[in-house]
Amino acid sequence: MGKTVRALSAGLLVLPVCWAAGAGPAGAAEAGSQAAPAASAASGGAAASAASGGAAASVTIAAVGDTMLGTTPELPPDPGSYLSAVRAVLDRGAQIVFGNLEGTLTTATASKCGAARANCFAFRDPPGYARYLRQAGFTVLNDANNHSFDFGAAGQAQTVRSLHAAGLAQTGLPGEITVVRARGIKVALVAFAPYPYDASLLNLPAARSLIERARREAAVVVVYMHAGAEGSGADHVTGREEHYLGEDRGNPEAFAHMAIDAGASLVIASGPHVLRGMQFYEGRLIAYSLGNFAGYRNFATSGDLDTSVILHVTLSATGRFQSARIDPIRFTGTGRPVPGGGGIAFTARLGTEDFGSSAARIQASGVVKAP
Repeated sequence: MGKTVRALSAGLLVLPVCWAAGAGPAGAAEAGSQAAPAASAASGGAAASAASGGAAASVTIAAVGDTMLGTTPELPPDPGSYLSAVRAVLDRGAQIVFGNLEGTLTTATASKCGAARANCFAFRDPPGYARYLRQAGFTVLNDANNHSFDFGAAGQAQTVRSLHAAGLAQTGLPGEITVVRARGIKVALVAFAPYPYDASLLNLPAARSLIERARREAAVVVVYMHAGAEGSGADHVTGREEHYLGEDRGNPEAFAHMAIDAGASLVIASGPHVLRGMQFYEGRLIAYSLGNFAGYRNFATSGDLDTSVILHVTLSATGRFQSARIDPIRFTGTGRPVPGGGGIAFTARLGTEDFGSSAARIQASGVVKAP
């Protein structure tokens, strides 16, 4: 698969997405073949470094969990400022800012729910909302989740086009490897969920093969998984196959370990809508759920659902863990994220309870260290 590289003024290069032959829903391959120019507001200094030939020795990735800005017709009154309270924290020192887009950016109206399905949720924002996500600091958004196909193939394809048009990269469709270059370092991103319209979380041999391909593309590989049961009772990693509403949501621990064995430098996740603990495996960090990040009346915010974090991880040019920290966020009544809350202590406790000696050591300041 040939690639072209386009230089961007903010110092982050995005290579077109790689596709397995015949992979992806109708229209997705066309959308995936675009070079989506993504850039972090924090990466301006890296442009000068790269231009002078002095490639940096590390890259910092910021990551958050499930993100939507409401769902049509119930949308925030000022979407452009909805994430303003956490923008500075999100961008802090990061060249790549990653989030899970828990829904679609589309004008399509034929949803998976239809008229007769109860307890069914189909999320869509106007396509133009992609620019608000970029303004908030995002550079890469993920489509591997249970809401990316809420409005079928047309909605999914329009979402991809909308993200690229706004200057954002995306990943998560079947066979998709997204490669970006930040501070002179190539970073491959691959994402998985337990659905046929995403890169499959449940087909472990195929997932391993895709991660191994990504590792051949770049020395730094970031793997995202939309895995595990949901809700306030799902904050523990069980070490077993997890289910929700009759769906097989995978074995998050087994999948994460496989991903690292296949070449992943970092594994991040969301899907349970609550925070989960963090673990080190073979010297690599696994964040089993970053919970929710933003959702104007999309998600419940009671109990444990009111707490989340923003994760920053710095990796060397060869993908080795160098440092990490988490910053706590909490939600207002409409699901708007603001700094604060008990996310640091909560994540630390869960990790210790679930992983013992392999748990990430999370200090009160939010600094994350290997055991």
